[in-house]
This record gives sequence, structure tokens and C-alpha cells, in this order.
Amino acid sequence: MTAIQDEPTPARQRRRLLRPAILAPAVGLAAAAAVALPLMFGGTPAYAVAKNPDGTVSITINEAKDPKGLEAELRRMGYNIVVDYLPAGKKCATRPRSSHWLSKEQAPLAVFPPSEDTPGFEIDPAQIKPGQTGVLEFGVNDNPEPGDVIAAIWARVSDGPVAPCELVDGNAPLGEGEAV
Repeated sequence: MTAIQDEPTPARQRRRLLRPAILAPAVGLAAAAAVALPLMFGGTPAYAVAKNPDGTVSITINEAKDPKGLEAELRRMGYNIVVDYLPAGKKCATRPRSSHWLSKEQAPLAVFPPSEDTPGFEIDPAQIKPGQTGVLEFGVNDNPEPGDVIAAIWARVSDGPVAPCELVDGNAPLGEGEAV
């Protein structure tokens, strides 16, 4: 008779933990996906900016949030423009924000009201010369009554730097702005 021999049992393999060099990029990719996926599947960014062939810039505001993000995007494009959102019942405390505003005739930053086929508005950043600062103030009415203006845009060019906007109670001086 033949003897039955026991075969050696394989040793249990030990699981190796992921090293930080592998784990860090994986976590980074997961975070990027968490931000990108909502945008790909129906989420809307707060604003959109596009340079037009004629040198103007189209800006669409989808949500009245992240003015500093819009400002940073315009600066990345090479434009010295300050952006502020003024909620209903608020204004900038620092007045005047500039020692010398150029007239609309001297520097028409040219805010165009939206047309039927183009959402948003356009500005002409070529009106801002070296040493000057463009300013876009958006007055936003979050709870409009029938017949109220929902938003207004005030766009001017300062012949120098502009003080930061510190919000205080009061109505924004957007009478010279374009109603949207």
C-alpha cells in the first residue's frame, strides 16, 4: 500500500499596507473627483469667463457668490479688475474707494446688458491702462418683489488703486449701473 503523505500547507500571505507615496496621490484623485463630478453631472459653477475675438470679455454670473474667484480669474487673464458683490441693503463703507474715477467717456469699461442669445454681459478691459484699476460692483437682490431689479452692475475705471470694499448697511449706489 502506498502511504499518503501530507502536503505542506501554504503559508498564509501577509497583506501589505499601502505606502504614503501611493496613498497620497490616490487621496488627491478622490478629492479632485469629488469636486469635478458634481460639475460634470449638473452642478453649475458660480461664474463663467470667456475672452472674445474682439478683445472684450464675456462674463456670466450663475450664482452671486465667489467674487474673489471671479476677480482672480480676470487677473489670471491679465486684467487689473476688482470684483465685489453687494447684497441687497449693503454698500461699501470705504467711500470714495478711489481718489479719481475716470468718466464713462474717458474709459468706457462698457458693460453691455445681456442680449437674447448671450447670457451675462461684456466688458472691454482694453479701457484699463497701466496703473489703472477696473471695478465691477454687482448689486444683488436675493428676494425681489414683482417689478424689482434683480441685479445691477456698476463698472468704472479708477486712475490708480482702489480701496477694498467693506460691507455696511445701506443701499449700494448702483443708480449709474446697468439693471439686469
